[in-house]
Amino acid sequence: MSSLQIADRKFDSRLIVGSGRFPDPETMRGALRASGTEMVTVALRRANLNTDEGENILKYLQNDGYFLLPNTAGCYTAEEAITTAKLGREALDTNWVKLEVIGDDETLFPDVPELLKAAEKLILEGFVVLPYANDDPITCRKLADMGCAAVMPLGAPIGSGMGIRNPYNLRIIKDLVDVPVIVDAGVGTASDAAIAMELGMDAVLMNSAISQAKHPVMMAEAMKKSVEAGRLALESGRMPKRLYAKASSPEEGLIEVDREEK
Repeated sequence: MSSLQIADRKFDSRLIVGSGRFPDPETMRGALRASGTEMVTVALRRANLNTDEGENILKYLQNDGYFLLPNTAGCYTAEEAITTAKLGREALDTNWVKLEVIGDDETLFPDVPELLKAAEKLILEGFVVLPYANDDPITCRKLADMGCAAVMPLGAPIGSGMGIRNPYNLRIIKDLVDVPVIVDAGVGTASDAAIAMELGMDAVLMNSAISQAKHPVMMAEAMKKSVEAGRLALESGRMPKRLYAKASSPEEGLIEVDREEK
């Protein structure tokens, strides 16, 4: 399976995992190991870097060798997101950021004007920006054209577990942009991740699908295998679809049979 290239970094795993809402830190660590992920997102505003709990979670993640991707979850304006991204740069010594600017509490859909404004400013300040966006091809193309290192359209609303609701838009986005397309949000189970990869997406980011599973560690392993299977299927090239049946056995050299003989 080919590697995932984002900006100047290569990753062998195409599964990115969030670190929120696990039952406890040890379950989180076990699930991350089982997932095979190399990149873990951290919600800076929710991790609260000034508390022991926040420090411990970050310490676990850093000790386990993950590439940490701070995110701006919980931000509702461009200015909030920019300030949070700068906090992450200082706290984690990275200029990478998963950019989230949310429109409201009910849908958690991105606020597109604020998202575009924040992305433009952060890119000018040297950040490697990975924006969470709607599954809107035009928005994703604008983000890619301004210099985002990847685009992250949603598969379905955050935490919904509804799966890939608009595969056609995702395929259009993949055709329109020349940066990696990472499905972010909406994955509920392993088949959703496999579908995303078979559609040609470059990676999948998930959190609740693993952390809220009955057995997070087992689900993490399932997600790892589904992402790998989906990507391998894509790279293998599926057989063409046909309306009518076609025998799977060779038709040449068949033994002649007199149909009247019984």
